[in-house]
Amino acid sequence: MTDFPFDVVGFDLDGTLLDSLGDLGVALNHALSLEGRASIPREAVRDLVGGGAKKMLARGLEVTGGPVSDERLNQLHHALIDFYSDHIAVETRLYPGGEAMLRGLAARGVKIAVVTNKLERLAVKIFAEMGLSHHFFTVIGGDTLGPGRAKPKPDLIELMLERAGSAETPIRAAFVGDTTYDTGAAAAAGIPCVAVSFGFNDRPPHELGATAVIDHFDALIPTLERIGAEAETA
Repeated sequence: MTDFPFDVVGFDLDGTLLDSLGDLGVALNHALSLEGRASIPREAVRDLVGGGAKKMLARGLEVTGGPVSDERLNQLHHALIDFYSDHIAVETRLYPGGEAMLRGLAARGVKIAVVTNKLERLAVKIFAEMGLSHHFFTVIGGDTLGPGRAKPKPDLIELMLERAGSAETPIRAAFVGDTTYDTGAAAAAGIPCVAVSFGFNDRPPHELGATAVIDHFDALIPTLERIGAEAETA
């Protein structure tokens, strides 16, 4: 045990650790073009992200002419994923302060995980291409446990806890995300959640239901220390 109040910190991926808006937008517009739909401007894509690529695509179709059949949606989803996999880290970057924050957590003995609704193979690939894989003891995707178990259900976060600990030692964990999918999953799993205001927020940051909100990764470690201290005195 260290003096830091958490043994494990989990992160969402898109809109939390990584600014992936550019690459997601290009892939979305590729899929929309196959249906003869107009492209969506980059900043407008921000409001469509959350819950995985298929939900993003469905929202994109809705705002560019309306929904398609389930069969066609599946076809377009496969096309989107194939294109995205081939162009996964063209513009995508860590948010400012991310590298230093990850190093700071590691220096405090924290195990760092990624829990995303993105397909696991895509999450693993993006970190490999960006040279970031070494930071994470596990990467859990929306499909890791099969259908119906992605965030905001707690299952993926509970898997993170299972992989991080042992039956003999309680795990002190926190989560970091940018949407109600993240705050809802963390709450259901019984752990605090810090929301980032710079991500793909589906509500105003202070209305996400998070334990705390930060505007830059420089503030994450002090915020986690404060949450831990408040929990001890509660």
